[in-house]
Amino acid sequence: MQSSLSRYPYKGKRNVMTAKNGMVATSQPFAAEAGADILKQGGNAIDAAIATAAALTVVEPTSNGIGGDAFAIISFEGNLHGLNGSGKSPKALTFETLKKQGHKTMPKFGVLPITTPGAVSAWVAMSEKFGALDFETVLTPAIRLARNGFPLSPTVAESWANAMRGYQKVLKDDVYKPLFDTFTKDGHVPDAGGMFYLEDHADTLESIAKTKGKSFYKGQIAKKITDYIQAHGGVLSMDDLANHEPLWVDPISVNYRGYDVHELPPNTQGLIALEGLEILKRFSFSDYYESLHLHRQIEATKLAFTDGLSHIADPDHLRTRVDALLSESNIQKHYSSIDDKAHLPKPSDTNTSGTVYLATGDKDGNMVSFIQSNYMGFGSGVVIPGTGIAMQNRGHNFSMDKDHPNCIGGAKRTYHTIIPGFLSKDGRPLGPFGVMGGFMQPQGHIQVVMSLIDDQLNPQAALDRPRWQWMEGKRIKVEKEMPSHIIETLKRYGHIIEIEHNVGLFGRGQIILRTDEGVYLGGTEKRCDGHIALY
Repeated sequence: MQSSLSRYPYKGKRNVMTAKNGMVATSQPFAAEAGADILKQGGNAIDAAIATAAALTVVEPTSNGIGGDAFAIISFEGNLHGLNGSGKSPKALTFETLKKQGHKTMPKFGVLPITTPGAVSAWVAMSEKFGALDFETVLTPAIRLARNGFPLSPTVAESWANAMRGYQKVLKDDVYKPLFDTFTKDGHVPDAGGMFYLEDHADTLESIAKTKGKSFYKGQIAKKITDYIQAHGGVLSMDDLANHEPLWVDPISVNYRGYDVHELPPNTQGLIALEGLEILKRFSFSDYYESLHLHRQIEATKLAFTDGLSHIADPDHLRTRVDALLSESNIQKHYSSIDDKAHLPKPSDTNTSGTVYLATGDKDGNMVSFIQSNYMGFGSGVVIPGTGIAMQNRGHNFSMDKDHPNCIGGAKRTYHTIIPGFLSKDGRPLGPFGVMGGFMQPQGHIQVVMSLIDDQLNPQAALDRPRWQWMEGKRIKVEKEMPSHIIETLKRYGHIIEIEHNVGLFGRGQIILRTDEGVYLGGTEKRCDGHIALY
């Protein structure tokens, strides 16, 4: 079945938001409005995306920050461009070093899992290549929010308080003291509606704006970062920061029922979503809430994840080509293995998240799919004193299996969970989409794309639909709104179903699509403080 996503309306009980001159969709109202303000000042979708991303580091530090990574798919003048803004591990952080220190797995917190932060470099690269406004202007709304303060929204306030309670139980060393000094007031986080100020964060953003990121990678901020990390046993160096460069890449895609679904190549896990869709398009689906439909989605996702977790790594260290995993022979093998029983794939722990996603569009039809993260909330738990910078812990995703392509090594990019998505048809860009949330992301991409295309739902209805997440083995978590008859039938197929009341486990998404008449249709996440700003 093929739908026409370039026309309106689609099916769905909740209405989409519509705009002609521009749209910004993300998880925080202040950040979305920051992006819209930049559009109104003459900025384009790229400027709006940078402004929104910078503002999100302020108003949603529970999920992203200046010390994290970022990825983007940019549609500019009708052409798609991919940007890999992930940083490498420190050159001196080797497998042998970690083994000598007694590590059998990559640490979760502290200085060792810190990789070079790439988000700032992504902002700068996007601005220099496609921006219409100067970089300082674009970062001004974020600086203002950090310096003048902002009231905490309900979801962020809850996540912030939960994170701090958890960190206070396990992060006892002195290296973590700046985390609590920066993100609490006397050990507490304000309730929803309470004001919070991040003046050090504002100073850092101001320096980044004035120097176009040079202070962050080669100047005073870089020295503060490396001095603090090395003083506590880490090995991230000035050279690691100075040598960092974001990568412009070609997106990879598959054609799903007449629509091109675009993701970024490894080291991202976007390949998993594409492989899952390639398997699933060989089936015919008549009704999403048919149990066999969901069973096949789950089995295809498990098969794609098994491939992804085995092969995705730094693009310079791949041992299996992307086209081999998407080849007819590999896809047909997986398709033929799906029957009416739940099977056991290679198990993995997939219950982690901490990411923000945003989508923008401007009056000229330029659009951006952008995702940014510190990983696991506030990341490593290490905050650089006097800067407000929470450092990411992406190194936790490295393997300690020396035979694995994603094994820890010096100056390597790790397997990365965060993925932006984009849809097009017959060479015409339709729009950005994303579902954030650790290993939920490719699963969310599959579910949203099938809702849009197979079931012809509008963007809001596609995001509102109850989701499921494969955890490991035969374990599947489903949202409490999932119909009971579906749950019972999935159990009969052999799935171990757990009803999950924590909506944060199922990711948070945004979708913007552009019609043939140049009108933007937007959907935003109901599971958080999602907001769409219009122009």
